[in-house]
Amino acid sequence: MRKKLVVIGLVGSVVDAGSGPTRWQRWRPTVSLCRHEDLIVDRFELLYQKKYQKLTDQVTDDLKNCSPETEIHHHVVEFADPWDFQEVYGSLLDFARGYPFNPEREQYLVHITTGTHVA
Repeated sequence: MRKKLVVIGLVGSVVDAGSGPTRWQRWRPTVSLCRHEDLIVDRFELLYQKKYQKLTDQVTDDLKNCSPETEIHHHVVEFADPWDFQEVYGSLLDFARGYPFNPEREQYLVHITTGTHVA
């Protein structure tokens, strides 16, 4: 039996942004990840800050459009300063400690983009 592929990734506030039909003509890493025919993502765990809710909703709609078989879950992770490594690490550690990992049935990929590489 194939393990489910689960991607855990932070929404990129700049590179994942886009509106109107032209957004499909540029590279948006989170959406582009699910546009590969040979990579079937069963579930995408989208981590984002509340202030990027509108962007996260757009990314979610676009993921559903290009990969309707992918289940998408939202998780709010807050940090005031993305360059405060201790604060960012603490927020991501809290997420990881509370996430129900199941490595016997699922394979996990962590997805980062330009701007989220610090996290």
